[in-house]
Amino acid sequence: MVAMTLICRNNPLPKGTLQRVKGNLDSFAFTWEQRKLDEVFTSLQNNTLSRAELSSEQGGALNVHYGDVLIKFGEYLDLKKEVLPMISDSSIIGKYKASFLQNGDVIVADTAEDETVGKCSEIAGLTDEIALSGLHTIPYRPMFKFASGFLGYYMNSNSYHSQLLPLMQGIKVTSISKSAMRNTDICYPKTEDEQAEISTFFRTLDYLITLHQRKPKYIIWRYYRC
Repeated sequence: MVAMTLICRNNPLPKGTLQRVKGNLDSFAFTWEQRKLDEVFTSLQNNTLSRAELSSEQGGALNVHYGDVLIKFGEYLDLKKEVLPMISDSSIIGKYKASFLQNGDVIVADTAEDETVGKCSEIAGLTDEIALSGLHTIPYRPMFKFASGFLGYYMNSNSYHSQLLPLMQGIKVTSISKSAMRNTDICYPKTEDEQAEISTFFRTLDYLITLHQRKPKYIIWRYYRC
């Protein structure tokens, strides 16, 4: 069963909004699977290009930078709607051909100045564009299909992120490694329909928060229980 708590600070959503969005979510008797991360994902290769080596005007590949994952992007990164820096050197792009991103891949920021290390974005909206995972990121590809958006929301939930806290290293700059993450637990409903219900719930909620608050002052905590 999944338990989700929304905590709003300052100017809450209109009365009844949460109930309307929730809809039939409770009608699902969720059956959850639990596996280790390395049983769910394979890791891809990231590049180490700094901001100075990227272009905001032209290039042959989009680049997902860790700073944007931490600050700019949400759980669900639609590359058709977001502006990303680009890699203009085609010789560099070719070196990462085996790690060109696909829809459903999850990009984890492995470095930050605080405990936001591990924040991630799930890739969506790719058609024929080339996109790569950039500096201080860990790109993961699911070994089997998940409903769009579910992994982004789950891996940013308190339930998953709390597993990362004891694995973080550093004082002024905090980081986490692939080897440390490989034994964390990934929990998910067995059916894509149930995953999609959860993803749709949070995406709709995000939309309503944006709609009702032009300057949102919300703290959202998502809790999942296997």
